[in-house]
Amino acid sequence: MRVPSFPPLHVITDDRPGRDVLATVTAALSAGAPCIQVRTKHGRDRDRLTLARAVVERCREASATCIVNDRIDLALAADADGVHLGADDLPVAVARRLVATRLVGGTARDPAQARRLVAEGADYLGVGPVHATTTKDGLPAPLGLTGLRQVVQAVDVPVVAIAGITVARVAEVVEAGARGIAVIGAVADADDPATATAALLDALADAGTADGA
Repeated sequence: MRVPSFPPLHVITDDRPGRDVLATVTAALSAGAPCIQVRTKHGRDRDRLTLARAVVERCREASATCIVNDRIDLALAADADGVHLGADDLPVAVARRLVATRLVGGTARDPAQARRLVAEGADYLGVGPVHATTTKDGLPAPLGLTGLRQVVQAVDVPVVAIAGITVARVAEVVEAGARGIAVIGAVADADDPATATAALLDALADAGTADGA
């Protein structure tokens, strides 16, 4: 599936204990977030599916895209718009067969991996970590803008910059060629997730990235 209008901001859910995922999702959507990625690392599969379905419903109401991270089965069961797969998840080629025309994203760290994922059928790539982040543990060393730029130049699908992306860093990742950004803490950790979302969207617009750019 090649998407003519690609969402420049992907807000990823944070389901760590004490987090109100749906409240954050609702706030982000109210500010115009064009895409929510459902990332669930805790709880039973039944509970993860319930959450994914609730996020899909809210995204439908807001005319936003909903992507489920890591789990093809949950993406299909929740009727999400797509699935995003990391290096330890099922191969992109398998997802491409199973989800048909839904979006398939893959995570890449270098040009060779990026080209392989696109050949397997990835519609877009998440590239990172671009910068250090405290949201996820055990990540490899940051790629920096040079690493991001190298992947962008290697493929012809949209690239989303991941990790450590703040309002102040939006312009530089867009200048490096990213078509969008994916954030967790920049929204989930904000005192006002709606205001934080709006600020990121404004920064993306100022940098020249918008739907369909």
